Amino acid sequence: MADDTEAGRRTTVWERPARGARGPAPERSRAEITAAAIALADEGGLDALSVRALAKRLGTGPATLYRYVSGRDDLLDLMADAAFGELDLGGTASGDPVADLTGLAVRAKAVHLRHPWLAELPPEPLRAGPNGLAYLDRALEALAPSGVEGRAALEAVAVVSALVTLFARTEVRSRRSPTGRQAAQAAYLAGAAAGGRYPWLAAAFAGAAPEDPLGDADALFTRIVRQVLTGLLA
Repeated sequence: MADDTEAGRRTTVWERPARGARGPAPERSRAEITAAAIALADEGGLDALSVRALAKRLGTGPATLYRYVSGRDDLLDLMADAAFGELDLGGTASGDPVADLTGLAVRAKAVHLRHPWLAELPPEPLRAGPNGLAYLDRALEALAPSGVEGRAALEAVAVVSALVTLFARTEVRSRRSPTGRQAAQAAYLAGAAAGGRYPWLAAAFAGAAPEDPLGDADALFTRIVRQVLTGLLA
């Protein structure tokens, strides 16, 4: 098994060799194992992911995989960071923190929609590999012109990341929900708003399409992120 301790301290997968030193010559690379794990989770969610299922996918035995990872947590770390690696972090900051960070958030949500299991990951504020750290560094760079720094800057990025996860999870569940149920829910909301019992709700929904009172999901996400950032950076 890959050794996850160093001088008595538990280490992350990023601090250890890509493969344990003991055993026969390597059959797989860490990248191959990560890609197979992502494919399993893309198909069946995190419930479909186990070392045994992954070993079967790769045509090897579970004991072989333990030469590369110490367990499921290592796999999740590798998968999450590989997904963050899909984010386009290129280009230079425009100097508009709200626009730049909103753009990053939109791209991050797109990655979450490609890999819905990202929103299922156990919440760990410090889960970050090299690609995740690059994203965080880019986000902090985008915030720099606002004058917000230190812990406050980290908190602002954390709020945006939470919005990404929330909206992606909601959108995925909405896609999986039967269309008839969504239509019934929208009709009920529209009827309740028009019935006169909830005047503030009626005012909020005024002009909204009855079948979709909250509007386009992408436009809503962008608008909410911009509003939240504008408030945080004021």
